[in-house]
Amino acid sequence: MDVNVHAVDPREHVNEEPRNDFFDLMLGFGGMFIFMFIVFFAMVIVKFIFS
Repeated sequence: MDVNVHAVDPREHVNEEPRNDFFDLMLGFGGMFIFMFIVFFAMVIVKFIFS
C-alpha cells in the first residue's frame, strides 16, 4: 500500500514576504513614538487651557 504524503518543510518559508523586518520594526517604533509625543503635548496644552 503506497501513501502519497507531501510533507512541507517549515524551513522553506514559502509564505514569508520579502520585506525588511528591522525597517518595519523601526518604522513602527518611530511612528508610535511620534504619535505619543503629539498626544503628550496636546494633553499639556489642554491642561494649561483648563487650569
